[in-house]
Amino acid sequence: MQLTLEFGGGLELLCESVKIHNVNVEPQNGADKLIMKDLLAWVRTNLIKERPEMFMKGDSVRPGVLVIVNDCDWELSGQLDTPLEEKDVVVFISTLHGG
Repeated sequence: MQLTLEFGGGLELLCESVKIHNVNVEPQNGADKLIMKDLLAWVRTNLIKERPEMFMKGDSVRPGVLVIVNDCDWELSGQLDTPLEEKDVVVFISTLHGG
């Protein structure tokens, strides 16, 4: 499944400073659809190159990370259970800044 993943607000630093990733992710364990929980596990394994704890806490993103799926906040579409489809755009933005 072709997806576009975008990282902003500093999260791109965890992915070797690359903001936009065009990736191919397949559903896990014989599932017929890909959900956000599976995508997050894939991102942690394949894209995050350093400090994964800055992006994820347990199976989900850390508090302070906005997740937008096709211009819609994932909190409105099921969070970890949000189904993904071919060519979806998923954006991760950190709202936490140092000071």
